[in-house]
Amino acid sequence: MLDRLQAVADRYEKLSELLCDPEVVNDAARLRELSKEQSDLQEIYDAYKEYKSTVEQLADAKAMLGEKLDDEMRQLVKQEVDELTRKKEALEERIPILLLPKDPNDEKNVIVEIRGAAGGDEAALFAADLYRMYTKYAESQGWKIEVLDSHVSDLGGFKEIIFMIRGKGAYSKLKFESGAHRVQRIPTTESGGRIHTSTATVGVMPEMEEIEVEIKESDLRIDTFCSSGPGGQSVNTTKSAVRITHLPTGIVVSCQDGKSQNSNKELAMQVLRARLYEKMKREEEEKYGAERKSKVGTGDRSERIRTYNFPQSRVTDHRIGLTLHRLESVLDGDLDEIINALTMAEQAEQLKKEALA
Repeated sequence: MLDRLQAVADRYEKLSELLCDPEVVNDAARLRELSKEQSDLQEIYDAYKEYKSTVEQLADAKAMLGEKLDDEMRQLVKQEVDELTRKKEALEERIPILLLPKDPNDEKNVIVEIRGAAGGDEAALFAADLYRMYTKYAESQGWKIEVLDSHVSDLGGFKEIIFMIRGKGAYSKLKFESGAHRVQRIPTTESGGRIHTSTATVGVMPEMEEIEVEIKESDLRIDTFCSSGPGGQSVNTTKSAVRITHLPTGIVVSCQDGKSQNSNKELAMQVLRARLYEKMKREEEEKYGAERKSKVGTGDRSERIRTYNFPQSRVTDHRIGLTLHRLESVLDGDLDEIINALTMAEQAEQLKKEALA
């Protein structure tokens, strides 16, 4: 581990030199590339410097215990040794996690798709609850939300809603939310007071740039139509809504919530790039047998990941066996405890794999 840390430190310091080189300063693309690389190494570099300093201070403090000291000074030095030992142990737990390979998409914006699944109108209402939950969570993180497309049910839920969340680290926080979410409650449409089970699916995809997912114009069929509201009625007379079909894969993306046909086309292309990336990623994993069979699952939308039980005010994440008895606060966007637990489970699985490698 120390050899890897030293290699990181050497590279960080080399980057500091390069970023002062006039040739690099005058090359905007190169400057941006090296600045990002150094930024990515910053946390590990700082932790390593802190670790080295702590080890040196601890050695000095232990050496002092071998000298002639009065009782008061000896007690102070022992206290310092204890504090530095705890700090060193904490850093030894944290640093291996920092050294784990990073998901290249972690810092990206995300495109989230929520669809009502089993349960008809109740599933659509639950999809709306999930949309509100993620909106509240995004607000707590200082992120921005932009609705790309939505289809409202007769009772005010969402048959489907697609939206962008823009914010640093959005994908790293939300990537484990993909899957089937299940709700157990008495629907507003139920006169007998019986508890029903309904589901909604969530898909979280990183936003992809044009250079990352290349799409040929000749592979697209683009149709325009009038935007529609609940029940399918037309809400305007201009064909501002856009439907894009990717002919090689059959993927169809519609967008009608933008301000113009051009903005809807661009938003639809963003969703298409994300879906194509997701498709290519899954095909590659299947080809090389490298599925993410970890504690937090594969991220497949058909995989049941969480249950929201209203009668017991309970939320259970089935992947890691986490149960919280505060349903209302979770649906109000208080997701940190769940997201942090999922992240830690994934890191523990990665550390285990590294130890076996």
